[in-house]
Amino acid sequence: MAATSVFMATPFTRLSATQLPSFNKNSVFSVRCMSSQLPNDAETNSKTPPPPLATPPPPPAPKVSTKFTDVLAFSGPAPERINGRLAMIGFVATMAVELSSGQDVFTQISNGGVTVFVVTSVVLSVASLVPLLKGVSVQSKSKGIMTSDAELWNGRFAMLGLVGLAFTEFVKGTPLV
Repeated sequence: MAATSVFMATPFTRLSATQLPSFNKNSVFSVRCMSSQLPNDAETNSKTPPPPLATPPPPPAPKVSTKFTDVLAFSGPAPERINGRLAMIGFVATMAVELSSGQDVFTQISNGGVTVFVVTSVVLSVASLVPLLKGVSVQSKSKGIMTSDAELWNGRFAMLGLVGLAFTEFVKGTPLV
């Protein structure tokens, strides 16, 4: 084994009250030696290199429950997605009708909007539930810009937009546009 040493010199100076530190012949140096053992070339070549660190396998994907009660549970994958999808369609449809006919949200609802809402809700809910009940996760179909998180955020903003639109039109008493 070959040894390597690191020497460290530390100056110690005797100071008086009027003297500034300086390195002169009155300075005292102490030397500390810190050595470590390194293997020599013969020992290094005789040893086999350590095996490369194996990366652990990725954790298995969590099982997706296909039970109806789990899918529609409060923290399940369906409720917020379905409500968000309905809100996105509702917001766009409400604004389109308001721009084309000048009717506010409450007039649209009273002029047959409830029937259209119920039919749209049933169709979109069934279309959203079928893949979830077959075990297909929303994240598995998430690619590029159209990610599952983007859908959640767009749905949340659409829900807020519908509530804000209805509240604004109620307070104003007239259509927004």
